[in-house]
Amino acid sequence: MSTPTGRLEVLSDAECLDLFIRAKVGRVVISMSALPAALPVNYRLIDGKIFFFTGQGMKLHAALQNSVVGFEVDSIDEDAETGWSVLAVGRASEVKDAVTVAAVQGAGLRPWAAGDRSRLISVVPEVISGRRLSRPEEG
Repeated sequence: MSTPTGRLEVLSDAECLDLFIRAKVGRVVISMSALPAALPVNYRLIDGKIFFFTGQGMKLHAALQNSVVGFEVDSIDEDAETGWSVLAVGRASEVKDAVTVAAVQGAGLRPWAAGDRSRLISVVPEVISGRRLSRPEEG
């Protein structure tokens, strides 16, 4: 077994938000019968809020209950053994304001999956954290 050489770095809130802006797909982490479930969605971060569209199901149910959820994004390079991960925790809620829905759609957010996914959900991060694993500079 070789000795790990990666450098683990704790990211600042600003770095975390920058990575949230750059990514397009994340995972909503909700509680299903007291067990965690991570469900992938495409999303946008707009004005510090995470937005995604969904249809009937667990994500909508969590939002209608104003549940605390996690939202995770990451990028991993398995060959280089590097990557980053960011987690936001906040309350999910359904957005019904037509002006906000139009603004989010105007920012380019639309569901990727087929079917009725017309319900807009917002997660307002209350806690955000992130880590980056990088390789030391060679030289």
